Amino acid sequence: MKIEIWSDYACPFCYIGEAKLEKAMNELGIKDQVNIEMRSFELDPNASYEVVSNTEDRFAKKYGLSNSMAAERIRQIEQYGKNEGIDFKYYTTRYTNTMDAHRLTHYAAKQGNKTIAKDLFKAYFTDNLELSDKNVLKEIAVKNGLDENEVEKVLNSNEFESDVRKDETQAYSMGVRGVPYFLINGEINLSGAQNVETFKTALKQAMQDDSQNNDLSGMSCGIDGCN
Repeated sequence: MKIEIWSDYACPFCYIGEAKLEKAMNELGIKDQVNIEMRSFELDPNASYEVVSNTEDRFAKKYGLSNSMAAERIRQIEQYGKNEGIDFKYYTTRYTNTMDAHRLTHYAAKQGNKTIAKDLFKAYFTDNLELSDKNVLKEIAVKNGLDENEVEKVLNSNEFESDVRKDETQAYSMGVRGVPYFLINGEINLSGAQNVETFKTALKQAMQDDSQNNDLSGMSCGIDGCN
């Protein structure tokens, strides 16, 4: 079974959604039978490579909320993550451009590594590191068994940027406007952080080669924000 996942590392529901998908696969005992391919979808391609605001202020400005209401919404999303067993620290994230993290993901996949995404999400949402920091990315890459010198070459170039753009173009051509977005066997579509049972139902459909009722939606983030 093949599952393509469009996501952005600054998207809380992407991290939460992938945790729920993993739980569903584990409960069905099929994790080893699933080939997951990460696809890129930048929520803000023009985001600064430096931290310019904290999460509360950014939330308040983006959604037209008071700071107290923004803080409440952030804490609510944090709780969603904690409910999935994630040490989720959304309030103190350091928001920056994610292009280099996406490029690194493509490089890692080319080297046969398909697990680096989880460490990139953890770096942002748990360790509150800046994903535009090349030293942070290099450390994560080395931890995942990638060659430090080769990683440095990739990060200091624009290599794999075209792969990121290709993923985004494909997503837009399919009508994707928010992430996470899951495509199972090229037929079953799930948009947003579905609950575990919904994921299990979709996975069972895929195992039975049944693509009926194949367009499901849940909590997601788009270029206009998270909902």
